Amino acid sequence: MRITVIGCGYLGATHAAAMADLGHEVLGMEIDPVKREALSQGRVMIYEPHLAEMLERNVEAGRVRFTDSYAEVAAFGDLHFVCVGTPQQAESLAADVSQVESAIAGLAPYLDRPALVVGKSTVPVGTAERMARVLAAHAPAGSDALLAWNPEFLREGFAVHDTQHPDRIVVGIQDGRAEKLLRDFYAPVLEDGTPMVVTDYATAELVKVAANAFLATKISFINAMAEVCEATGADVVDLADSIGYDARIGRRFLNAGIGFGGGCLPKDIRAFVHRAGELGVEDAMTFLRHIDDVNQRQRERVVHIATAMVGGDLRGTRIAVWGAAFKPDSDDVRDSPALWVSGQLHLRGAEVRVYDPRANASARQGFPTLSYADSAVEACRDADLVLHLTEWPEFREIGPADLDGVVARPRIFDGRNVLDLDTWRSAGWAARALGRR
Repeated sequence: MRITVIGCGYLGATHAAAMADLGHEVLGMEIDPVKREALSQGRVMIYEPHLAEMLERNVEAGRVRFTDSYAEVAAFGDLHFVCVGTPQQAESLAADVSQVESAIAGLAPYLDRPALVVGKSTVPVGTAERMARVLAAHAPAGSDALLAWNPEFLREGFAVHDTQHPDRIVVGIQDGRAEKLLRDFYAPVLEDGTPMVVTDYATAELVKVAANAFLATKISFINAMAEVCEATGADVVDLADSIGYDARIGRRFLNAGIGFGGGCLPKDIRAFVHRAGELGVEDAMTFLRHIDDVNQRQRERVVHIATAMVGGDLRGTRIAVWGAAFKPDSDDVRDSPALWVSGQLHLRGAEVRVYDPRANASARQGFPTLSYADSAVEACRDADLVLHLTEWPEFREIGPADLDGVVARPRIFDGRNVLDLDTWRSAGWAARALGRR
C-alpha cells in the first residue's frame, strides 16, 4: 500500500522504515531540513538497534523517501500515519498536543479523495474525537476522510522488532471502512498471529497510557520494597524472585534500581493524572502521583548512598559513572536517572566522569559540565567510587581485576542490581546495591 508517515523522529522513522521493509511504499514527512536530509540519505540521528541498516536498505531500494509538503503527502498516500511528539508542557503536567493538531490541520485541506488518517502519537483521551471533527470540517473529501487511532507500543532498544512483530494491534475507529483498511494494511502482521483489538477512540487512547501507568506502578512498587528490605535486612532480589513466580504477578519489571526515565513513562503518567483531573476523576489516579514520587525518591537515595560511601562529603571526590542513557541499547538521555544523579553529585562538589557505550555525545549536549571517558575502565581512573547506573551488558563483564591499579578506592554501587556483589566483596571492594544484603 502507499502510506505516509508525518513526523519522522524516533517513532516515525522506525514506522516508516519498518513498513517499507514489509513491502509498502512509504513517503515520510519531516519539516526539520537537517533531519530530512539525513533520512533521505538513509541515515538516522538516533541509535536504535537495526534501524539504520533497515532505513538505508529501503531508501536505496526506493521504497521510502521524504518530503516537507502536505500537498505531496495527500497526493501520494492512502493511509497517513501521524507520528509526531507529545512532550510534557513546559509549565504543566499536561501533554503538549500542538504537533498533533498542527499535523492534522495541515493535512486536512489537501485530502480531496478517500483517505484514512491514523494517529499513533500518545495523546490525552478525547484528542482523537476532536481531531475527527477537524478532519470533517476541513477535508474536501468530507466523510471519506476517516480517522483512526492506533497507539504505538515501542520499547526503545527493541523498536524495530516491536513494529514488525507487535504483541497486539489496537485500533480505535468510528467507521467500519477504517477497520477494513487497517486489516488490509496490517495483514502480514495479523497472519503471523498478532491479535487485533478494534475499539472506540477513547479506549484506544487510554490503552497506551494505562499500560505505561501499570508498568510504572510495578517498577515503583519493587523500588519501595527495596527500601523496606534495607530497613529489615531482607534481600529485594530474593523477594522479587519469590513473588515473581506467582502467575498473577510475574517477574518482569520487578528489578529494583534507580527508577525509570526516558521520554515516555514519566511524562505519560503525569499527563494521565492531569487529564484525569480535567475529567473530574483525579481521585482515582492519585496513586500515580505517589508512583512518580517513589521514582524520584530512588534517584535521591542514590545521591545519599554515594555521599555516605565516600565518607559524607562529596567535595574533592572523583566518581565514575557507568551509563548515561536512560536504558541500554539506546542513546536517549531524556529524563535519564543516571544523568540526574551525575548532575547532582557534580553540583555537590564531586568530579564526575561518565561513560556510556552509545550516549556520550547526547549526554555531553545536556550535561556539558560533566567529564566523559572513552571506556568504562578509563572512567574509573583514580575514582573514589564507581556507580553502575545503566544496565549495558559490557558493564556486567567487568570484574574487580580489571580495575586493579585503576581506582583510588575500591568502592562500587550497583544501581541496577545485576552485578555479583559477592565477587566484588571477595576482592576487597565495598559493594552496595538498593535493597540488597
